[in-house]
Amino acid sequence: MTGVHRQALIDISVLVNEATPEWPGDTPYSCRWTWEMARGDSVNVSCISASPHVGTHADAPFHVDAAWPTVDALGLDAFSGPASVVDVSSLDGPLTPASLGLADGRVTGGRLLLRTGRSIAGGVFPASWPWIEEHTVEHLVAGGLRLLGVDAPSVDARDSRTLAVHRALFSGGAVVLENLDLRAVTPGDYELTAYPLRIAGLDAAPVRAVLRRLGPS
Repeated sequence: MTGVHRQALIDISVLVNEATPEWPGDTPYSCRWTWEMARGDSVNVSCISASPHVGTHADAPFHVDAAWPTVDALGLDAFSGPASVVDVSSLDGPLTPASLGLADGRVTGGRLLLRTGRSIAGGVFPASWPWIEEHTVEHLVAGGLRLLGVDAPSVDARDSRTLAVHRALFSGGAVVLENLDLRAVTPGDYELTAYPLRIAGLDAAPVRAVLRRLGPS
């Protein structure tokens, strides 16, 4: 592409270890060693246990409706391509098209990443975070939204029991990324790659989410 060069990759995945906060009541990350060279074994082989919602992950429609697809059935196209990062860290929910600066409902490449500033990346589970109201989701989906990603633990409000935002996104054919680490990312347009692991039958799967900002050469 004339006049554009590829810039450095930005890892927007949360580092997962035993200090990574899980959703309260969910299964935390833990690791043990099946074989260990320090004990005289020929190799190091680990065994991990965790909810697939710990750290950066993609939710599947099955997460909110047992009749909907599991994570291994998700198409990959939405998880890679142009994306827009919008800073909403000074706002509270629910967010509207006007507060997002998206009154026309159009998002770069159909992928929207919200930097709420309420992330688990600092080691603490946030008490609350901004979220997009259901009607705004429907407006954005009608405008071509294919993926909504957030640095918060959920695209819904923390106290939501209906998970209406998840349902509106999945009903509109969009996909979900949660627990991104956008602390080092300035608002703007990027290229996103964030493919979920292909694990059969699950409600979510970990992803390694990466941004690349395109700029003038």
